[in-house]
Amino acid sequence: MFLSQKIAALLQVRPEQVTATLSLLDAGNTVPFIARYRKEMTLNLDEFQLRQIQENAARLRALAERRDSITAALAEQGQLTPALAADLAAAETLTALEDLYQPYRPKRKTRASVARERGLQPLADLILAQPRTGDAPAVAARAFLSDAVPTAEAALAGARDIVAEVVSDQPAVRGALRDHACQRGLLHSQRLPDTPDEKEVYRLYYAFQQPVRLLKPYQVLALNRGEAAKVLRVSVEIAEADWQRIIAARFRPEPRSAWAEQLLAASTDGAKRLLLPAIERDVRRTLTETAADHAITVFADNVRGLLGQPPLAGHVVLGIDPGFRTGCKLAVVDASGRVLATGTIYPHEPQRQHREALATLTALIQRHHISLIAIGNGTASRETEALAATLTRALPAVQYLVVNEAGASVYSASDLARQELPDLDVTLRGAVSIARRAQDPLAELVKIDPESIGVGLYQHDVNQKALSAALDAVVESVVNAVGVDVNTASPALLRYVAGIGPKLAQQIVAHRHEHGPFHSRAALKKVTGMGAKAFEQAAGFLRVRDGSQPLDASAIHPESYELARAVLQRAGLSLKDTLARRETALADLKTPAALARLAADLNAGVPTLSDILEQLIRPGRDPRADLPPPLLRQDVLSMDDLRDGMTLAGTVRNVVDFG
Repeated sequence: MFLSQKIAALLQVRPEQVTATLSLLDAGNTVPFIARYRKEMTLNLDEFQLRQIQENAARLRALAERRDSITAALAEQGQLTPALAADLAAAETLTALEDLYQPYRPKRKTRASVARERGLQPLADLILAQPRTGDAPAVAARAFLSDAVPTAEAALAGARDIVAEVVSDQPAVRGALRDHACQRGLLHSQRLPDTPDEKEVYRLYYAFQQPVRLLKPYQVLALNRGEAAKVLRVSVEIAEADWQRIIAARFRPEPRSAWAEQLLAASTDGAKRLLLPAIERDVRRTLTETAADHAITVFADNVRGLLGQPPLAGHVVLGIDPGFRTGCKLAVVDASGRVLATGTIYPHEPQRQHREALATLTALIQRHHISLIAIGNGTASRETEALAATLTRALPAVQYLVVNEAGASVYSASDLARQELPDLDVTLRGAVSIARRAQDPLAELVKIDPESIGVGLYQHDVNQKALSAALDAVVESVVNAVGVDVNTASPALLRYVAGIGPKLAQQIVAHRHEHGPFHSRAALKKVTGMGAKAFEQAAGFLRVRDGSQPLDASAIHPESYELARAVLQRAGLSLKDTLARRETALADLKTPAALARLAADLNAGVPTLSDILEQLIRPGRDPRADLPPPLLRQDVLSMDDLRDGMTLAGTVRNVVDFG
């Protein structure tokens, strides 16, 4: 209950929504399934909100686990006081917890630990206590002389080492100084002498200064990379007067004490040697984590946009993987993605077989009735686009499209490509992938690790586990929103369906190859590994078209089939009626008042009933159809092709905030 209230306050939702979501997640339900089929339980939380709840619950549970671990360690050491236990319970971040644990954390051998072993802790306590009366420090120190501590100054030096560590480990000092560094600190970078930076990649940062609070994510990642490349030296500066004031608020030298000078010397040493370097590491780590989270979000948004491009159905497509010396690889695929022909042309340098290339392309277009040319955007793309434009001027029925070919070479050499295209050379598989990307970007791009799609910012500099998790969530979200035809989908596509995963995806395809197409969703239960829970999670997102059960082609979950039939019966319809008749007959039931009455009569939830009505009218509707289609082009290549009054549209493929 506490967890639910905490998350609800953070996300501005109701505690009962969080409680229901956590209960569903803990029971093994997936986010897409909950978002689509458990709306009544979560009171209509969307997928983004559900993932926020999931992430915050994981963070708060990790915090609780670490709190328990620290509490147990302190209890075992005999250091757990009621006040410390209360502070641990009140800590709301891992950083705050670690600050509280810092003074008690088992340490490797330090100057302070050596001084303690030599019996100098009582002398350090005198420095911290700042007594106004008693012996002078040099006199008091004589009581601690030994073989290891031969002089009073050596004793005082050891005691100051202990005090320096106490100052550095004090949670309130650490917290205040860290906050100050984040708000008022300055980050500096300078070029290291005699370091190579031939292309001057980091020129902007050779003599750079910026307040920590004003640093942009791309600057942080660039500075980190320059530092890792040993081109830059990066540091965080806190004004001496500021850190002295923060330390003095907790460890103030008493002017009337003979020990004041000892405390000032110890705290200054502790700050410079221990505290400030630790705070700098904390600030840099926080900056990096924030920048990495931002970079991952940018990457995920761009991947979502790329995967969400509307498919170009019904085209016979000629895919061209451009190249100079090795030629342009060709692949013709029919409307279902089946390979009809392959080849290679050499229109560019050094062969310059321009006329022969045009003849080959014209013959392929006429033989296979090609209506669309898809050109990869890599090396020689612009030159190949000019070739296509020349062709389309002579063949008005043919258009072309430039597609993102990132990851095509990764796919070409993959096990999946070998299984799908065993008879094709690896160089020709890339052209097939490019052609299929035009037909259905989602179905083709899921065959490639999202990291290989290449639409991110400093993607190799961020936490790879976090990046993979974020991108997998995006792919899962898009795949389940669109739905998957279980009789045509590749294992790469099926693995992202809620509840399935890689192993079960392979089992589904193997069962399909052995027993033929699935005639119903219910037939999926015969697949090895498809248990009741997996079927429950996956069924609504899998489509069986032209099967024995018409509702299997829709996004209606099998658990709601009886409800769907009851709705049809109420409207005087059957599953055999045309979609046009259904739309007319069901229109009156979609009004809020009618929907509420129907939900009460059928003992159903309004959100589920609304979704069922939508699917009965437009079964299996692809949400990508609501987006603008890709721009097909014919002959505008340069400024010379523009004419007065012409309107030329373009497509933004990738948005990255480089500043």
